[in-house]
Amino acid sequence: MPRYRITLEYDGTGFVGWQRQPEGRSIQASVEEAIWTFGKERVTVRGAGRTDAGVHATGQVAHFDLQRQWEPLKLREALNHFLRPHHIAVTECVVTGTDFDARFSATRRAYLYRILARRAPPALDRRRVWWLPIDLDAAAMHDAAQALVGHHDFTTFRAAACQAASPMKTLERLDVERAGDEIRVHAEARSFLHNQVRSMVGSLKHAGTGKWTRADMAVALAACDRAACGPVAPPTGLYLTRVSYERNDTLRDAESGTNEEN
Repeated sequence: MPRYRITLEYDGTGFVGWQRQPEGRSIQASVEEAIWTFGKERVTVRGAGRTDAGVHATGQVAHFDLQRQWEPLKLREALNHFLRPHHIAVTECVVTGTDFDARFSATRRAYLYRILARRAPPALDRRRVWWLPIDLDAAAMHDAAQALVGHHDFTTFRAAACQAASPMKTLERLDVERAGDEIRVHAEARSFLHNQVRSMVGSLKHAGTGKWTRADMAVALAACDRAACGPVAPPTGLYLTRVSYERNDTLRDAESGTNEEN
């Protein structure tokens, strides 16, 4: 039984998230339905990151097993044919070993959060950025972000519904940069807690407006109290951009963990 690994790009608008839900359309179910439509096989597609409703991806990774052997290019094209109406695209498809697991084999996830900081609202990226009609100090946000880098108890930045066994995580990167009117937050770690990136970004907004300093961010982190967190940023600006794996035969740079960001 061959195992296939795919890399996905999708617009999360209108979806209930990656994971199949009793109500609403999910990314996972959409891919499974596409496989059934052309291949007549019922499979479970397992993703590397369980992105939440409204969250996008440019580098989501997933795997599934099929009874039939498909040439990867033909499989990719068939999937894209049936996924096109749902704003989901398979950008890569390869045969992988049966020991590969999109979620558990991954060693790092990378997320991008986009903030549009200008008076005029977005016309083209209305559901793809967090629009804030105010000026933000990207340098101050970056400085405050460094208080969160490293191995910490991230309870302050963890959703109440988070199912991760421990709030201890190692944040390897949290950088903030400006590109014109856009503020971009880059976060990388082996795994993230539920809502961690959006919670950190919402707190970084306080730094961007001058309400918080790096010291304030450190105090919020040390509090290990959800009440100390800033506002949770909306899902519209969040993207899962890359999932990395150690073995080249498992994946070429297409992030790992447990309770995925949303």
